[in-house]
Amino acid sequence: MERLKVMVVGCGNMGTSHAKAFHNIDEFEICAIVDKFQQSREKLDKLLGGGHALFEDVDEALRVAKPDVAAICTYPETHEALAIKAMEAGCHVFVEKPLATSVEAAKRVVEKAKQLGKKVVVGYILHYHPSWAKFVEIAKTLGKPLVMRMNLNQQSHGFMWNVHKNLMKSSSPIVDCGVHYVDIMCQMTGAKPVSVSAIGARLSDQIDEKQFNYGQLQVRFDDGSVGWYEAGWGPMASTNAFFVKDVWGPKGCVSIEPKPEHKEGKSDDVDSHTKTDLLKLHWAQQDENNEFVKKDEYISTEDEPTHDDLCRREQEFLLNAIKNDVDLTDHLESAVESLRIVLAADESAHTGKTVSF
Repeated sequence: MERLKVMVVGCGNMGTSHAKAFHNIDEFEICAIVDKFQQSREKLDKLLGGGHALFEDVDEALRVAKPDVAAICTYPETHEALAIKAMEAGCHVFVEKPLATSVEAAKRVVEKAKQLGKKVVVGYILHYHPSWAKFVEIAKTLGKPLVMRMNLNQQSHGFMWNVHKNLMKSSSPIVDCGVHYVDIMCQMTGAKPVSVSAIGARLSDQIDEKQFNYGQLQVRFDDGSVGWYEAGWGPMASTNAFFVKDVWGPKGCVSIEPKPEHKEGKSDDVDSHTKTDLLKLHWAQQDENNEFVKKDEYISTEDEPTHDDLCRREQEFLLNAIKNDVDLTDHLESAVESLRIVLAADESAHTGKTVSF
């Protein structure tokens, strides 16, 4: 198989991580780096050793470089248009989450992929994390219903506060980050969502008057399971319990336990968002004196992949899908479903009303 030519669109945090992944996989070759800012595309080119074709405009890059794959690592409001444009130009697509900014737009991307026979992989990075896979696997042994408690609050400052302010022009924290963790909840329960409600607060005059930089959603499933997810961005965010990943069931509970130094680390550091360090498993079974029968178990995950390693695994997944014509229907359906839930939560936060499915 000839090397697949890749066009990387967007040179921010995620674009850089994915570009490094493509650069380090022999079957891929980066043929174009696209970003509206010259400094950004030149910086990424230098990081990758130089010599890449640099473009300001996607249309020109598609016409001149003729890529086989487009990696779309831009802000969410551009995802639908860029994904469809790339597929119509003959590309398979990797697109960062969320797939789009509306369910209808996400479905249009999925339909276009089916129509043109192109592979589309959405950046659900936790799908490729062995510790998170184990977390989901254990949660499924705890009985039903499940209580799922998750958050990711980021005390962003400097460059990251600028990134978050730009993100909030098209996506709130409970949408942008929430798709990851609502997707995990759907995996754990295997159930359908019944309803979602949410609250939100605007804590900065540096963002749009209609936008929230803090939010919390609560989702109910048809098996009786419930879950909440909390996300906030900004210099005012607390780092107290900024990383909670905890699941209860009738038979016990399982929690991700970051090391103390990770608990105290920078909450806006992308590497800290996927770290697990330990899984703590507690069994609820008791004896006649209501004492626990089993001791808590600690499952080490010290050899877990880094954020860049996970990005590489995502691109290896895409490569395999292209080479072996893997059916990605389930992958795309889960991306649309988690997006549907978090967008409904965003609606609930703004209207004050529960949204039923």
